[in-house]
Amino acid sequence: MTDKIVVLGACESEEQAVSMARHLVERRVAACVSIVPGARSFYHWKGAIEDTAEWLLVIKSRRDLFPALRAEITRMHSYEVPELLALPVVEGSESYLAWLDRELGPPGIS
Repeated sequence: MTDKIVVLGACESEEQAVSMARHLVERRVAACVSIVPGARSFYHWKGAIEDTAEWLLVIKSRRDLFPALRAEITRMHSYEVPELLALPVVEGSESYLAWLDRELGPPGIS
């Protein structure tokens, strides 16, 4: 098991996804954010089933940076309840994991 995580999130527009991705990388709470267009989400919300086009964010980070990452996403996001799921990275290529370490901020940044 590594200390790296992949965080999944979604945005309502391409503009918001790009803005959020750039901000997270600039703040070094994410080493990389991949934007996947064309996601379609179905979910219950306020008594109705919603069918929404979204842009999926695949955020590569480190476990100790999750509180700062969560705070940035919560502050910037337009959703009342933004999707934010952190998944552990069990293994990865040594060179990619080392690159993540070089690109992420020091532990405990805020």
